Amino acid sequence: MQNQGRGQFRLGIDVGGTNTDAVLMCGRDVVATAKSFTTADVRTGIVDVVTQLLDKAKVDRAQVQAVMIGTTQFVNAFIQRRDLARVAVIRAGLPKGDGVPPMSDWPDDLMAAISPEIYMVRGGSHYTGTEYVPLDEDQVLDAILDARRKGCSAVALSACFSPMRPDIEERAAAVIAKAAPDMSITLSSQVGGLGLIERENATIINASLRDLSITVVQSMIDAFSEIGIPVPIYISQNDGTLISTAAASEFPILTCSAGPTNSIRGAAFLTGLDEAIIADIGGTTTDIGFLLNGFPRETTAANTIGGVRTNFRMPDVLSIGLGGGSLIEKRNGVVTAGPRSVGFRLQSEGIVFGGTTLTATDIAVRAGHVNIGDGAKVRHLSDDFISQALDTIHDAVEIAVDQIKTSQTAMPLVLVGGGSILLSRPISGASAVLRPDHAEVANAVGAAIALVSGRVDKMYDYGQIGRNNAIAQAKQEAIQSAVDSGALASAVEVIEVIEMPMTNMQTEAVQLKVRVAGPLAALT
Repeated sequence: MQNQGRGQFRLGIDVGGTNTDAVLMCGRDVVATAKSFTTADVRTGIVDVVTQLLDKAKVDRAQVQAVMIGTTQFVNAFIQRRDLARVAVIRAGLPKGDGVPPMSDWPDDLMAAISPEIYMVRGGSHYTGTEYVPLDEDQVLDAILDARRKGCSAVALSACFSPMRPDIEERAAAVIAKAAPDMSITLSSQVGGLGLIERENATIINASLRDLSITVVQSMIDAFSEIGIPVPIYISQNDGTLISTAAASEFPILTCSAGPTNSIRGAAFLTGLDEAIIADIGGTTTDIGFLLNGFPRETTAANTIGGVRTNFRMPDVLSIGLGGGSLIEKRNGVVTAGPRSVGFRLQSEGIVFGGTTLTATDIAVRAGHVNIGDGAKVRHLSDDFISQALDTIHDAVEIAVDQIKTSQTAMPLVLVGGGSILLSRPISGASAVLRPDHAEVANAVGAAIALVSGRVDKMYDYGQIGRNNAIAQAKQEAIQSAVDSGALASAVEVIEVIEMPMTNMQTEAVQLKVRVAGPLAALT
């Protein structure tokens, strides 16, 4: 492989809560794969797995032209209520937009973790984009000075219909930046759609993760500097496409569902299937999604992140508490699997690795599905007990597969992830059970093959500018967004245009959603 031409190689990496997976690809070929434990500083785990990967492939570092990384670090932190910044929540909506105060439906433990300061000030616009009252900049200043005194380090700014009038939030942000230049600011108009509450929620989530995202992304950059690969680094976002490290640092919420998305995209690439059910079995959970036309099926319902409702478009994924580290227990004569798990401690606590905790991996070893660790340590487990445990594991997956399907038609089931060793039997509702080569690093493959995307989600008045002009304008803005993020301008394609007439309005207002994608310019 050392003779491959320069510009052929790219690295795909997935930094999970338990493992960091890596794949080296040349064109459409998987050259080598590697897996290592994720480390607290992220950097060390990446250095270890990439060094291992390049040594295995015998590829010179200078031949690597781009790095794509998917990570669950941010969403895991939010779900686990850790490493979150204290947020000042400022809504410009008075005197009208106070019917439902900010964070009214947030879980108590999350409120305690963020300890927010909430302020409501005068300002906002109608759905037509006309202001119903000017922004009160003095109230914004008072709010931010108070929040700063109380120890807030991040700001979440929202305003009624701000996607129509982003300048309202921008004026408030200018006031804040001048008074408190050390505080990070997230504008809701740059994060979510028209719905105020869901958009505001997403903005607060993003603000709470900004400090962590800066640290984690910098650790990734430092890792590749240490390895000696000074090439562009891109981060996977929720729809399976790529954004720059700068964008990921500023908008960590855009990466919250990248893990499952990359697994589904990777499974599609490795199998060549366009439609299938994908089960990504990790150390703690199994994420089951649906592959439709080569891309993850997106949910049409409102999404929740850590118990908070948002309006992001995310893949339709069902997660169950079953993985390689799941605890296997017998209670009242019934064998259970999960949802508790030893997670990344599997190699120290699992019985086959010398520990004392019975896990799903121990069951797989005793059943003869895989030869890892010391199988002699689980020989004492009876055949009847193993059979019951396997029944429980397979039943859980069958129930989940049935829930994710939208029809009774049997579909191929593709197993990916290191925990796929747990399944050995046919699954009801699946026409076939497939385990492609490199299934254990499908998430890293999904990151490596990702395109760069651009999106526009705006309101247009067809009566004023006309339908064709509105669509053309939205497409051009989306294409420019993709190019600014690193896509090759000549190869960007429009992959989705959605028109949503606002029938509740007297004008010809239409919400236009345009999505485009194209290959990285760095790889052409």
